[in-house]
Amino acid sequence: MTKYILNSGGVKNYPDKLKKYNEEVFKSFSNRKDSTPIKVLMCFFAMPRERWEEKFEVYKNNLKDDVPQEIEIKMAEPQDFVKQCEWSDLIFVSGGDDELLAYRFSKFDIPKIWDGKVVTTSSAGSDYLVKHFWTCDWRDNMDGAGILSIKFIPHYKSSFGDNDPRGKINWEEAYKELENYGEKDIPIHALEEGDFVVFEV
Repeated sequence: MTKYILNSGGVKNYPDKLKKYNEEVFKSFSNRKDSTPIKVLMCFFAMPRERWEEKFEVYKNNLKDDVPQEIEIKMAEPQDFVKQCEWSDLIFVSGGDDELLAYRFSKFDIPKIWDGKVVTTSSAGSDYLVKHFWTCDWRDNMDGAGILSIKFIPHYKSSFGDNDPRGKINWEEAYKELENYGEKDIPIHALEEGDFVVFEV
């Protein structure tokens, strides 16, 4: 069974939500009887390659105060991704560009390569897992990998896109668009920034 924790994105801006989120992410390992570190794999495939190291440091710092157990962290690399998933206990998939992430993940047998792991995602990473989503970047409905039979809207009702030349996002309209898109009888999870939802499949 794989545990999925889908975050809406922007959690770093909400210290209380970040603490709650990290507690959820790591509680699966709280009953470990041995002292081996939790092996964390951070995947930034949704971002341009030149940003990975910078983001790696940012996300490592987000874990500093909220993780009671010892952890060992690696940054995912496409050429080693399958072996790195085997090595890991916990896989984090960042936000970024939905289409770029889908392209890079298309080269792997997902979700098989992370079966039985804890997988936590943010924004575009969360979009990838679901059946249908509304993307803030393209302001349109798109199809995810369908690993989870839900619909998803990241950054809901936030200031995301307020400085966009296209104008502010009409979140209520986005919700209606997604409601009428694709399969009509699956639930919509429109999460405000920093909020998350958990599934085990």
